[in-house]
Amino acid sequence: MIIYTKRQCKKYIAIALFFVIIINNKYKGNKSLLNHEKIHLQQQRELLWLPFFIWYAVEFVINYFKYKNWHSAYKNISFEKEAYCNEHDLSYLKTRKYFSFVKYF
Repeated sequence: MIIYTKRQCKKYIAIALFFVIIINNKYKGNKSLLNHEKIHLQQQRELLWLPFFIWYAVEFVINYFKYKNWHSAYKNISFEKEAYCNEHDLSYLKTRKYFSFVKYF
């Protein structure tokens, strides 16, 4: 995993893409945020990247029609639910079972 810090990310504080976490410099030392993104990297590996992004997008679209709100649609994606629920548990990835995001459906 490569952690690349960038002075400013337009819409996002941090984002995990493939093997890279891009994080806004202001949040560089935020361990919970970094853990959140590491959880996403693990989810991406489990689904072999492309299926992860397709699933993520489909879930977002379904949620958007359901909630009619961008933020609610995003917060209710199963991948995000798992990451948000466990971002403060810095040992979560050591004990996490494969495909744990499924229980957040």
